[in-house]
Amino acid sequence: MRIRLLGGLEVTSGGGQLVRFATRKSALLFAALVLAGRRGRHREQLSEGLWPGRGDAQARNSLRQALADIRRWFPAGGDAAIYIEGDQETVALTAGPDEADIWLFERKLAESGTADLAVAADLYRGDVLSGEAIPDGLDEWFSPYQIRYRQKAMQLVEHLSLAQSEAGSADEAACERLAERLLASDPTAEAAHRALMRIHAVRGQENAALRQFASCRALLKKHLGVEPEAQTQSLAVLLQSRTGNRQTAAVHDTEPSQIVSARSHDQPSVAVMPFDNLGGADDEYFADGVVEEITAALSRIRDFFVIARQSAFTYKGRFVDVREVGRELGVAYMVEGTVRRGGDRLRISVQLVDAETRAQLWSERYEGATEDVFEFQDRIAAQVAGAIHPAIRGAEIELAKRKPPTSLRAYDLVMRAYPNLWGRRKDTNNQAIEMLQKAITIDPAYGRAHALLAWCHASKAAYLWTDQPERELEKARAAVEAAGSISDDPTALTAAGSALSMCGDQERATTFIEKALKLDPNNAWAWARHGWIAIYKGEVARSLERFQQAMTLSPMDPLTFNMRLGMATAMAKTGSLSQAVAIAREVITAHPDIIMSYRYLAAWSAMDGDLETARWAARKLLAAQPGFTIDQYRSLPFFRHMPEWADEVAEALRLAGLPER
Repeated sequence: MRIRLLGGLEVTSGGGQLVRFATRKSALLFAALVLAGRRGRHREQLSEGLWPGRGDAQARNSLRQALADIRRWFPAGGDAAIYIEGDQETVALTAGPDEADIWLFERKLAESGTADLAVAADLYRGDVLSGEAIPDGLDEWFSPYQIRYRQKAMQLVEHLSLAQSEAGSADEAACERLAERLLASDPTAEAAHRALMRIHAVRGQENAALRQFASCRALLKKHLGVEPEAQTQSLAVLLQSRTGNRQTAAVHDTEPSQIVSARSHDQPSVAVMPFDNLGGADDEYFADGVVEEITAALSRIRDFFVIARQSAFTYKGRFVDVREVGRELGVAYMVEGTVRRGGDRLRISVQLVDAETRAQLWSERYEGATEDVFEFQDRIAAQVAGAIHPAIRGAEIELAKRKPPTSLRAYDLVMRAYPNLWGRRKDTNNQAIEMLQKAITIDPAYGRAHALLAWCHASKAAYLWTDQPERELEKARAAVEAAGSISDDPTALTAAGSALSMCGDQERATTFIEKALKLDPNNAWAWARHGWIAIYKGEVARSLERFQQAMTLSPMDPLTFNMRLGMATAMAKTGSLSQAVAIAREVITAHPDIIMSYRYLAAWSAMDGDLETARWAARKLLAAQPGFTIDQYRSLPFFRHMPEWADEVAEALRLAGLPER
C-alpha cells in the first residue's frame, strides 16, 4: 500500500521514496483523483476548482503542469501499478485495489469478518486529509468524504466492540486503538466511549468502564450541553449492576429518569446461591426448588434487595469466592447450603455469609419428613431475614409465606420445567410444556403450573414456533383461567400476566403484573414484562425505566436478551434506530440461536436505510424459520395497541426481502 489519505496525505513511489509533490495543488489533485476512483473527474471541474479566477486557458495549463508532476513520480507504461490516464474530458488515477488505504478500508468493511474489521480499524488513522491545509472552495470536494469515512469508522468501532468475546485478542487491541484515535479528534464520539466501556468490561474492569462513562458524560455536557444517548446509559446501568458499587460516581450523578437503580443505600442486599445436592441425581431439581422458594420468600420482604434466582444460578456447579460473587452481583450477604433427600427424609443445612469479610453470620440445620420442605423453606427465609435485619417485623415475614402445592411430585416437575421456560428454543419450550402438563395431571389445582403453561403456549405463538399461533394463544388463555386463585404467588401472577400481554389483553395483564410487584418488588421477570406492556401501550419512557430495573435486579438473567431487545424496541419507536440496531447486533453476537433477534435487526436496519444488514438478517431469519411471513407476524395480537408501528415494521420487513404471505 503506497497511498494513505486517512489521517493525512502520505504517498510512496514505486521505488520506495516518500513522494513530495512540487506544489500543494498537485498533492490535492492527487488526493482528489484517489477519492474519485476509477470514474475519475472532469478536467473542467478540476481546473476550475483548484485554480479559480485564473481564466479557462491558464487554469487548464496549471492542471496539465500538476498532472505532469504526478506522472514524474508515477509514469505510465510497462508494469506500472499506479499511473494517470484520461482523455480530453476526464482524468483518472489507475491503481491496484490495495494501493490506497481508503480502498482497502472499504473492502475490509465489506468482507465484515472480525479479522477484516480489525484490519480496517488499524487503517483508520484519522479523518481524510487530516492536518492538510485545504483552500476555501475545495471544502465541498473533501468534506463529504471526511464525514463519510468518519461515520464508517464510528460504525466500525461499535461493531467491532460488540463482537469482542475474550480479552487480549488482536481484534480487541485494534478496536481499542481505533476508539482512542476517534476520541483524540472528537472527545464527544459516543460510539468510541461505548467501545472502550465494552472493552474494559470484557477484561473484567467494570469500574474502569464506569469511569469511561463518567468521562463521556462530562465531555458531552461540556462541549454539547447534552446527556449521553439512551444506549450509552443502558450500558452503564448494566455495568453498574455487575459491580455492585452503588455509589459509583459515573452513575450516581445521573438523573433518576435516566438511570434507575433498584436498591437504596441502606437496604440489605442478598443472593441465595444454588445449594449443593448431596442426594442422587434425580434430586437435583428438588434442591433447586428449595433455593427458588427461599429466594421468593426473601424477595417478598420489602426492606430487602434480593438478586433473582436466574442470575444466582449462573454460578451453579462452579467453585466461587463469595467476595468476588458478592461484588459481581452487588450484594452484601450470601446464603449457601446443602440439601440431602433420602427416601421420605430430608436434611437441609444453611449458612449466611458476609460477602465482603467471608465471615459466617448464622447457620442452621433442618431435619424432618420430605413433606416438611415447605415449612423449612419459610423458616429459613424468616431466620435469614432476622439475622440480616433484626428490625424486620414478624408480620412481614408472614407475608412472605405462600400456599404450597399439594403434591411434592408436581412441585418437582415444575422445578424441572424451570430451566426451559425462557424463550430460547422451540424444543426446550416444548419440553417445559410436557413437564407442566404432567404436573397438572398429578395436581389439577396447581395454579403456578397452569400459569407457567400459559406462558409457554403464549411464547410458542409470539416466537412463531407454530403454524397456528392463534391456537396456542387460545391454549394460553385457557391455562390462565384454569390457574384459578394465584393471588398469593408472584411467579404465577407474572407468568399469567405475561401470557395475557402476548394475547393482546394489556389491561388485564397490567393488573396481574402490578399485583405480582406489590407482593414481590424484587421480581425481575415482572419488571421486564411490565416494560413490554408499557411498549405495547405506547409508554416508552416507562418501559426503559422498567427494563433497567429488571436488569439491575437480575444482571445475569437468561432473559437479559429479552430485556435488552425491549429497550431497543423503545429506542426504535422514538427514532433512535442506530442504537436499536447496535443492541440487536449485540444480542445476536452473544446469542446467535435466538431467532427473534433477526426479526428486529431486519426491521430496524431497513428503517435506518441499511438494506444490506436488513437483508442479511432476513436471510438468517428465513434459514432458521423457513415458514416466516409478514402477514403471520403482523397478526400477532400484541400489535393491536400500536397499529401504526405494526405497519412501519411490516413495510420495513418487506424492504428487507421477507415474504408477505
